[in-house]
Amino acid sequence: MDTPTSAGDSSTARIVARSSMIDSIRACGLSSLSGLRIDKEELRRRLLIPQYLRLAMQDSIRKKDVDGGDLHFRLRGSDDVPCPENPTVVFINSRSGGRHGPVLKERLHQLISEEQVFDLQDVKPHEFVQYGLACLEKWANNGDLCAKETRQNIRVVVAGGDGTVGWVLGCLGELHQKGREPVPPVAIIPLGTGNDLSRSFGWGGSFPFAWKSAIKRILHRATMGPICRLDSWHIVLQIPGGEVVDPPHSLKATEECAFDQTLEIEGDVPDKMNCYEGVFYNYFSIGMDAQVAYGFHHLRNEKPYLAQGPITNKIIYSGYSCTQGWFLTPCINDPSLRGLKNILRIHIKRVNCSEWEQVPVPKSVRAIVALNLHNYGSGRNPWGNLKPEYLEKRGFVEAHADDGLLEIFGLKQGWHASFVMVELISAKHIAQAASIRLEIRGGEWKDVFMQIDGEPWKQPMSKEYSTFVEIKRVPFQSVMISGE
Repeated sequence: MDTPTSAGDSSTARIVARSSMIDSIRACGLSSLSGLRIDKEELRRRLLIPQYLRLAMQDSIRKKDVDGGDLHFRLRGSDDVPCPENPTVVFINSRSGGRHGPVLKERLHQLISEEQVFDLQDVKPHEFVQYGLACLEKWANNGDLCAKETRQNIRVVVAGGDGTVGWVLGCLGELHQKGREPVPPVAIIPLGTGNDLSRSFGWGGSFPFAWKSAIKRILHRATMGPICRLDSWHIVLQIPGGEVVDPPHSLKATEECAFDQTLEIEGDVPDKMNCYEGVFYNYFSIGMDAQVAYGFHHLRNEKPYLAQGPITNKIIYSGYSCTQGWFLTPCINDPSLRGLKNILRIHIKRVNCSEWEQVPVPKSVRAIVALNLHNYGSGRNPWGNLKPEYLEKRGFVEAHADDGLLEIFGLKQGWHASFVMVELISAKHIAQAASIRLEIRGGEWKDVFMQIDGEPWKQPMSKEYSTFVEIKRVPFQSVMISGE
């Protein structure tokens, strides 16, 4: 039998999955930057935004008024102010990273300035976009050259997990929609549990706080690193009558479901439909993996003292997955542990194709994932690095984060998922798609579990009517900074 995975097939010019250890070392700057001594004052000179601009942005955000910082422009005088080469702001989720968040925040204050470090508990990314950047744009249009250069060259560093990075990327994406370009590129300091976005762009799977110089190296790389592109995916959820139970942060209620009209909905449609929409960057999944994630999140919220850091979280997560029945699915008669084939229908659009095509759901699959990146589940690559002959045989292309395609694969029971996660085997390949439509009908199932980028929720099911999920690529790409 052909082995679809090739251990040696990878492109150094592309984003590829790497081991946690190597990622962590590279994130510290201990590989290419290990011999480079970074002068603190020189770094600060390149990053530091002039005081009058910092204070003007701060007041605009605090007052939630673009004109809120005008006083600082009037008081600055007529002297020329040198503009920074690489103006940088940092968003930090101080609750991420166990006890390390506040320590990192203090260190960043020392390296740049307090006004350029935004704690997400106090300043939300949409407020920075709506008021802080708008303040720079206003005075750039009024002839302030330093405001103009700062706005053109500004970069963003996000210190947090994948959810935090996705939140900031989503808010910066509004600049594309409103024609407020350029969009600042984003670098990452990984403080979460999985950190798959961080791994994918060379920033590592964890941040080693043993070396204070690591922060300097990351800031240096954030200012010098090359620009990459990342596809983002729009998801619409249409529910018959009822509400999403405990919707994730990334899903917002909307009045209309913007579904592709070229694929008609079969069967009866209820009088009342509720719609939600959002954006994801890494993956959407449905089934047992989302159920385990949902239970873990609730356990962590109920007993926060258990979650003291990424390693502890992974241990608890692994133990919790064993209690959910995923490893014993062939022996248990619970309908919710049976294959997704019983409740799910999948249609896809292939690349450069306008027609919808139904693809079969494998009988044994209990979780289905639509993956954008090479990294899933803390740096694993379940799609695998596939041999050219296997790609040709299946009609696939080599997967990349900016190719406009999602890789759809299935996981069977817990044992199969475990072997996939340690990369002994590949997942069950289903399709590559430019758009996806899922139709879910309850039957014996009362609920189904879904997640996007690590944010799970429990979706009530209807016996009479279907729930629909449609996924399509956002027209513009997110702008990332490579940490490699």
